[in-house]
Amino acid sequence: MNALTLDDLDRGLIHALQVDGRAPFTLVAEILGSSTQTVVRRYRRLYARAGLRVVALPSPRSSGTHQWFVRLTAATRSAHDIAVALARRPDTSWVRLTSGGTEIVAIIYTTPSGPDAHALLLRDIPRTAGITAVSAHYLLHTYLGGPTAWRGRVDTLDASQQARLRTEGTTGPAQSRGTHPRTGTGTSDPGPHDSAYRLTDADRLLLNALRDDARLSYAELAAATGSTASTVARRLTELRARDALFLDVDIEPSVLGVTVSALLWMQVAPAHLDAVATELAGHQELAVVAATTGPTNLVAHALCRDAGHLHHYLTRKVAWETIARIETAPVLRTYKAAATLRAA
Repeated sequence: MNALTLDDLDRGLIHALQVDGRAPFTLVAEILGSSTQTVVRRYRRLYARAGLRVVALPSPRSSGTHQWFVRLTAATRSAHDIAVALARRPDTSWVRLTSGGTEIVAIIYTTPSGPDAHALLLRDIPRTAGITAVSAHYLLHTYLGGPTAWRGRVDTLDASQQARLRTEGTTGPAQSRGTHPRTGTGTSDPGPHDSAYRLTDADRLLLNALRDDARLSYAELAAATGSTASTVARRLTELRARDALFLDVDIEPSVLGVTVSALLWMQVAPAHLDAVATELAGHQELAVVAATTGPTNLVAHALCRDAGHLHHYLTRKVAWETIARIETAPVLRTYKAAATLRAA
């Protein structure tokens, strides 16, 4: 892939899609002061050359699933094949190769009950040839990530432009509910309907159609689900209003100026965990901050311009006494982002 240089229009388009992934290109173009044809052309270029995808993901509360950060140690010669196999599974996301090519980190989704509830964790992974160690960290709370985007890709549109997308886009005023006080992009805190609503089989069928491309037209979604365009439109609007799903943007971080990516596994005293995580969630360098179980109870994903930037961040911005230990694991390769498979 040739190097791609983004201008303000590209960055504005990415930011707009993060605010409302299904916003009409006509509205996006008007907000960005461009033509619809130009915005569509830029979208197609980013789609082809920067891995830009808008994907739909269910909220864990509505899907009834649990999330686990799983760290697998494998022989270098087999790590690639194991990572590819994990990335192809529908119950995984964020599959990455770290730590010199000997560790695979993935998020795995499990159901809380049933005969195969934890089959991947308890049976399939331990039996896989080439894996020498496994540690699983149950995700307890997300402080940054999921519906809340990394600030490096939501720093172009001003407040009024974002407000127009939320009020004139595909969901209207309901989209503004639960917005983050700093970013306005939403948080992982449960919405008013999360505790009661559970996805139906029809909902899951619609989500499967949206997983790879959440910008499919209502007619395309109707064909994929055996429904009608009006029914699909009404159902999707309701699911978004209930916070049963959210739209996310996948894009190669390198086109946004990121050359160094690392997972930070931190050990924090429980009494300080919430305060530390909340503070970290406001850092420009981080795309994910989540509390987990295990000897390291806080994980973060750092995206930096270069090694010097990462070093400065670790030694100047997070060198706190409340963080007892930080294990830094550079990301060498991403096999799967939120839902998008990367070229193997």
